Amino acid sequence: MKIVLTTLFGLESPARDDLLAIGFERGKISVSDGLVVLDADDESWELQVARVNMWSRRAERVLFEVGRFPASEFSGLFDGTAALPWDEFIPEGYAFIINGYSRKSKLYGISACQSLIKKAIVKSLCVSRGLKTDGIIAEDASKGVVKIEFGIVNDIVSLMIDTSGDGLHKRGYRPLTHEAPIRETLASGMITLSRYVPFGAEALADPFCGSGTILIEAAMLAMNIAPGKNRHFAYENLPYIGEYARRKAYEEALSLENTDIPDDCYFYGSDIDPRAVESSIRNAKSAGVSDLIRFTVADAATRTPSSFEKITGFPRTMVITNPPYGGRLMTVEDAYEIYKMIGSLYLTRDGFCRQGMRLSVISPDDSFEAATGHKADKRVKLYNGNIKCQLNNYFKLSRPSRSQKPDAYTEDR
Repeated sequence: MKIVLTTLFGLESPARDDLLAIGFERGKISVSDGLVVLDADDESWELQVARVNMWSRRAERVLFEVGRFPASEFSGLFDGTAALPWDEFIPEGYAFIINGYSRKSKLYGISACQSLIKKAIVKSLCVSRGLKTDGIIAEDASKGVVKIEFGIVNDIVSLMIDTSGDGLHKRGYRPLTHEAPIRETLASGMITLSRYVPFGAEALADPFCGSGTILIEAAMLAMNIAPGKNRHFAYENLPYIGEYARRKAYEEALSLENTDIPDDCYFYGSDIDPRAVESSIRNAKSAGVSDLIRFTVADAATRTPSSFEKITGFPRTMVITNPPYGGRLMTVEDAYEIYKMIGSLYLTRDGFCRQGMRLSVISPDDSFEAATGHKADKRVKLYNGNIKCQLNNYFKLSRPSRSQKPDAYTEDR
């Protein structure tokens, strides 16, 4: 049995790390563009589906594979689909819908593939249930719905069943009220890709916190709170997996939480919009991490390195942020001005981090580098929804001059 995780492009490795963190062997995990595949144990695959849904911070969906076969013609697609044991996975009376994609394959008409796969599944069910091969299968969505996903890549067809339902970025702690929020899965990926280590000698701050997603995800990661703890999944309505699997995964998640709240606050968020800050506070409370994060109303321009040292009490601050950008909340010109301001606050004229600072900013393509004139020390290509983005990581410090003490702080404005 193969368990398939779909991801935003650029988050495949972090999604694989989620599987490693919950105990799956590296040799059973493979990674490709937008996909992470786990070879599950046949005897307990149902419980593994539940665990993967519960703990996947950076994946978008979790599916299991019903079958895989080559097909470069519609006849091969029909026959290969009809040969699979669909009666084992589509309960009698359940409705089923087909979605999917095709890449680098001769079969590229999505609607035609959907229709043909549907007909082939109906034929398979008719044969299994002792009906005529051209019979009709009754579907009642009120009983349940099975979502079937097909992927055709290099003329190889994979047919899968979705076990997540709503995308895994919908954690359950954040209502969709804030304008243009970042996906929770992407925010969690940014934290890992920026090399942030929770509860070290470094505070984490977001001066454009919006709905608080980046800091909430960081706090949940630090406390080992399962991202799927406060939501339900499609597999609970599938009798061969069911609510029992979710209950077992939930009980395990509770037992693994770190319940020791640290005395120091490590997470700091601010936004110029009071409504955004109010939303952040509510979301953090819903996620169970409100005691770990301090949210305030403030203009990002006032969040200088020296101010962070006073606010946090830490000698170092890591800024991870998703500032507003052109085409999302403002004009391209306005976004560039914000990027320049961020660069002037946290980077020297030579493009190094100011003393006590690290910086990680997501922006469309290389627009942050272009606006500041400084190449990132490490950049990662990501997608924020359908927008191609780049995570710009700055972590190198300039060497102090001979007349300057090694640990001296300079504003260099």
